Amino acid sequence: MKSNPHDLDRTIVHHIDEKARALENALKCDVIAYFGQISPQYFRLFRNFIEEVADASKRQDKAISVVLRTPGGSAETAERMVGVLRHHYETVNFIVPDIAMSAGTILCMAGDSIYMDYSSALGPIDPQVMAPDGSGYVAALGYLDKVEEITAKAALSPADVVFLRSLDLAKLALYEQARDLSIDLLKKWLVQYKFKDWVKHRTTNRGSDVTPDEKAGRAEEIATALSDHKRWHSHGRMLNVDKLKDLRLEIDDYSKDAALSGAVRGYNDILTAYTDRMGLPFILHSHHSETL
Repeated sequence: MKSNPHDLDRTIVHHIDEKARALENALKCDVIAYFGQISPQYFRLFRNFIEEVADASKRQDKAISVVLRTPGGSAETAERMVGVLRHHYETVNFIVPDIAMSAGTILCMAGDSIYMDYSSALGPIDPQVMAPDGSGYVAALGYLDKVEEITAKAALSPADVVFLRSLDLAKLALYEQARDLSIDLLKKWLVQYKFKDWVKHRTTNRGSDVTPDEKAGRAEEIATALSDHKRWHSHGRMLNVDKLKDLRLEIDDYSKDAALSGAVRGYNDILTAYTDRMGLPFILHSHHSETL
């Protein structure tokens, strides 16, 4: 007897929903998954989805955890997404079982907590912007670094001259603005959310009060480090838990928490497998929403 492929899909989706409920029970908050680029074209879908989940949830704590897997995207869209999340929830956490690069890293900095394990990675902050020829998205900092490298030369090659002549100065200014926005958002969100409970020093001057200037200074250090391409040498460099902790960014490492690790991977791995099997470039999931 042949099986109906639709029956198989319904069975898989049922299991994904059950794994989502298990992770919610482990974290005691709403859970959603966002897989894909952080793009303006997905914003309205995201807004409507969060409204639906918040309305359907019966939890009273107004907390949500976002399981995030993204190659990055638009810093402006990340800012709008944070506005939506914070409108509906008082506590917002991000869980990165695999990778959250570029604008995904920026988005994570708006979290009260960032959950990762030893195999997870964030990336240097570098918003993606439309290339001058309109051919697709490029990394803004990588593009600006190339311009800086060429203009610093004592003598330009013919190829350098052609490249510089092709530049649209207005778009170059937009790239610089995208870079500055990314850094400003990171600094603002770290102080407002990630550092909100950092009130006493735990190492240097142990027990003394943490001042607003000290929070701002720490945020500045982290933002500067994450946006320094000369330090990381690559837009796609993977920054694991240890590298992030070296930057003095506090990460909730669940590597040794068998129960939480099992709940995160149980949900993430089956959802990832289903997404890849279906060839979906973008997906939002919650057991409250019929999106699969």
